[in-house]
Amino acid sequence: MLRPDPGAMTPLTPNHDREMDHLEQYKRKFDGEEINGLPLGSFDGEVRLVVDLRAAAAAVRSLRREKVLGFDTETRPSFRKGRSYDPSLVQLAGSRRVYIFQLSRLPRFPQGLADLLAARDIVKAGVSVRDDVLGLQRLYAFADAGFMDLGDLARQVDIPTHGLRNLAANLLGIRISKSARCTNWSRPELSTKQVRYAATDAWISRELYLAFSRLGLAPALG
Repeated sequence: MLRPDPGAMTPLTPNHDREMDHLEQYKRKFDGEEINGLPLGSFDGEVRLVVDLRAAAAAVRSLRREKVLGFDTETRPSFRKGRSYDPSLVQLAGSRRVYIFQLSRLPRFPQGLADLLAARDIVKAGVSVRDDVLGLQRLYAFADAGFMDLGDLARQVDIPTHGLRNLAANLLGIRISKSARCTNWSRPELSTKQVRYAATDAWISRELYLAFSRLGLAPALG
C-alpha cells in the first residue's frame, strides 16, 4: 500500500508572507482555451525502451544514480464496463534520459525495478501516483517508498490545478498533448507518437517537481 514519504520526502511549507505572496500567481484556474493557447512542450531527449531483462538491469543501474525521477504508467484503456487491464508501461525520467519499461513484453516484473520503486532515497514524482502504484503492485508485490504526488503538493498551498496538463500550464507555461492517452499501450511495437507521449508525461513530472522545489514546496536537490 502507498505510504506517506518519510523524512526528507516530506514537502516543505512556506514559512513567511513573502513566500506566500510569491505563490499567489499560481492560485488561479486555467480553462481549456487558455491551455490550448500555450506553446506545446514535449520531451525531445533520449528515450530507451526496455523490452528484456538485461536492458531492465542496465536501466535500473542508471536510474539508481538519480535523486529525483519523474514517474508515470500507461494502461490499455477499457471501453467495456467491468473490464480493466494491468499497467503496460512504467516510465521513469532521470536528468539525462527517459526509460520506458514495456511490462507487456518482459517475461516477468524485474526485481531491480521493484527495488527501485521501493527505494526511500530516490524521489519518484508524479500525479495520482497511488493508483499507478496499486496497479503495479497487482503485478508484483513490493513495498513502495519515496513517492511524491504532485497533486498533493498543489493542494497543500491551494493551487487549484492538480492534473499533469494543468500543472504544466500553471507552473511551466507549456501545453502537453494528451492525444495518445486512449491508445493501445499493450501493443508490442509502440508508435513514435506513443513513445513521445509516454516519455513526456514522465519528463514533465520531474520538471514539475523541480518547479515545486524552486518555490520551496519540495526538498531541493542536494
